[in-house]
Amino acid sequence: MSPNTTEEFPYSEEKLVKAEMKMLSTLKTPHKTFYVPIKLPSGSNEKVWTISFNTESKNTPIVLIHGFAAGSCFWLLNFDALAKNRPVYALDIIGFGRSSRPEFEENGIGAEKQIVDSIEEWRKEMNLEKFVLVGHSMGGYICTAYTLDYPDRVEHLVLCDPWGFSDRKAYPNIQIKALCYLYSKISPLEFLRMLGKLGPWWIRQTCDDIVDNYSSVLEDRTIMSNYIYHCNAQNPTGERAFTTMVKKIGRARNPMIRRVNKLREDLPVTILYGKNTWMDKEMGKRIQDMRPNTIDVRYIDNAGHHIYSERAELFNEIVNNVSDSVDQKKNKGNVPNGIANGMKSVNENVDNLSETLN
Repeated sequence: MSPNTTEEFPYSEEKLVKAEMKMLSTLKTPHKTFYVPIKLPSGSNEKVWTISFNTESKNTPIVLIHGFAAGSCFWLLNFDALAKNRPVYALDIIGFGRSSRPEFEENGIGAEKQIVDSIEEWRKEMNLEKFVLVGHSMGGYICTAYTLDYPDRVEHLVLCDPWGFSDRKAYPNIQIKALCYLYSKISPLEFLRMLGKLGPWWIRQTCDDIVDNYSSVLEDRTIMSNYIYHCNAQNPTGERAFTTMVKKIGRARNPMIRRVNKLREDLPVTILYGKNTWMDKEMGKRIQDMRPNTIDVRYIDNAGHHIYSERAELFNEIVNNVSDSVDQKKNKGNVPNGIANGMKSVNENVDNLSETLN
């Protein structure tokens, strides 16, 4: 029997929809929510839950890809600011959130390819030519894989505390090592589903830092915890797919550090790490050493893994500056040194804002 339908796993689509609607009701920017039907190369028909903003704008769109165990509404503190001058699209990765839950291949490379292809099929259905691609954590890994496979679709790649780059065994502490080891052996959120109706309470206790990040717009803490719970109390096909991508203590089986040098040579990439993150920040320097003229790495003060919500104003400014630089380069007709000049402009603007906010 599907985990969706048993009393042991009391997933409620109604409660997930209700939580999402309450979150989106806090926004000032008009938006649309809808399913985008896609057909994967394997032949399976799927649907991708999508939130869109300001689609009439002619500026370069931003596409947002969430991280593991999350959904589109994790970008709640970013939507208004990012959509002020351009289209913004946020989608639930297949296997997560409100998107369909296909069965994935039982190897990491195959599962990765299915997710990447689903984004490309989504792009085709949405009739998007090119965009700024932004991914958090696992979403950063997926965004990089997408850019490797479909290099002409991405104008600028923004990776927010990305997972899956490290090829090192070193991790900050024994707790993280133990957690990562468990994640490589079992379905990570199995315990959450085993708790049944106590699941939302457990989320409030263990993810209070994430819930707190949204307190400025969500006075009721149960809204975010219910959203997280019902995103993850469903048939965990995406979760299982992620598990196939993981090797030993949380490293990717096919680390991006070994593939990132194959990115399009003229592609600008911005990588953000929280200074307090548990991710392997040393990867930033290694990536930058490969492409010093097109890779910008930043370490954000007073932030851990969830930079987009912990330092939302700064994150929004960085992504807006990146997106503006893309439009400026287009308007200048892709002049020589356009990338370097654009990166310099982004860096100067962000440095000024960072000094103000800190």
